[in-house]
Amino acid sequence: MNFVDSCRKLIALDTTPSNGNRAAVDFLATLAREMGFQVEVEGESLNGLEQANIIVRMSEGPRAGELMLQTHLDTVDPGTYSHWTKTEANPFNASIYDRTLYGLGSADTKLDFLCKLYAAKEMLGRPMKRPLVVVGTYGAEFGMAGAIKLVRRKKILATHALIGEPTNLQPMSSGKGMAVVQVRFPFSDEEKVYRSAHDAEESSSSQSKMFSGKAAHSTVPHLGESALVKMFRFLEQLPSGIAVMEADGGINFNSVPASAFLEFDLVGGLKLSVAEKITRIWKEVSALEKEFVKYKDDQFIYPYPSLNIGQVRTLEDAVVATGSCRIPPTVGQEVYESWMKRLDEACREVGAEFAVLDYKPPFSSNERSPFVVGCQDLAENLRGGVNKTKLAAATEASVFQRLGIECVVFGAGESVGNSHAPNESVSLDDLELAKTFYLRAMERFCL
Repeated sequence: MNFVDSCRKLIALDTTPSNGNRAAVDFLATLAREMGFQVEVEGESLNGLEQANIIVRMSEGPRAGELMLQTHLDTVDPGTYSHWTKTEANPFNASIYDRTLYGLGSADTKLDFLCKLYAAKEMLGRPMKRPLVVVGTYGAEFGMAGAIKLVRRKKILATHALIGEPTNLQPMSSGKGMAVVQVRFPFSDEEKVYRSAHDAEESSSSQSKMFSGKAAHSTVPHLGESALVKMFRFLEQLPSGIAVMEADGGINFNSVPASAFLEFDLVGGLKLSVAEKITRIWKEVSALEKEFVKYKDDQFIYPYPSLNIGQVRTLEDAVVATGSCRIPPTVGQEVYESWMKRLDEACREVGAEFAVLDYKPPFSSNERSPFVVGCQDLAENLRGGVNKTKLAAATEASVFQRLGIECVVFGAGESVGNSHAPNESVSLDDLELAKTFYLRAMERFCL
């Protein structure tokens, strides 16, 4: 199986949060063994789904001082299939037009693993002073659970790491952190009784409204248009005491939502209804966003901290909103914690429940270290230039850096306007350049 065929096969395997990544890991394990590698598969169950890490080495067992090449194999949910116009309305149908490959995970980041694996194949049989390991992980959308599991089980003894993320072939030595936040707005007993009676009565009526936006990655919220923000602003205009029958929007916490739906009844008279709770918390979020401008870092594409509400769902007893807060290195730990405390206190005041589901701090490697400078030199020779833009996305570098592993983030493909959006794509030529970069990095740091 050649490289392009492997890309098509890997894209075809569903590794979304609702499916798990085990099928992709099984395929890659077979491919790596056929190439001549030693392969270890660490199977796990996460949220009832079969997941796995894959660890590929020249020989068995971890060795101190390894160079790790890591990529997460899971993707986000594709959203509405009909928006994938380049893949015949099937995001898992890898399609090539004019040397550009379209499909879910093409840039973020399934194909990056194949680039690393095929580059490592060229190192088989060569004597090395530093061992290397190629790693594919799960759970990037669930707190980077796979990377954390590798750390806890001491499966990796690396001192340096190349972390996969679409960076347009630019090495990144620092990046934003991320907090996954959730607010639960419980229905009052009065609302529960009304909603139950409303559903049971044949003559009951309600109003509904659809909201449309533009999808984008939460790292670049200014390039999207949040349908949920439109819904929140609409709720602000309604009279107090209305009954929310259904509120729904977004596909995950990590994307700017392109659509939202609200069903409501202008009954009036409900005390501190869910609609009012949502409106109060939204006002607190809006006030917090005004403070974000104080922490500008022009080396990021979106230079400020951000808080994106990516998903809203209505349960039997509550409306639940989930989002992600992006934190540049300009924000200290005390400031971050004060923001979370403000949101928690605002929620308590209205009887809502606030939780930080996951937190990964910003990461930063020494820009003058031999590893970082070496990666920049390789990239400059590859394409003739290196920019100084920092990485907006939170990556597994935040996990591995805590172990003292020096990290550089690198990968083919664009993130802005491409990752977490329909018709995600990557240039086949850039994939070839990524393979070349990884091979040269292995030769530079391992031979």
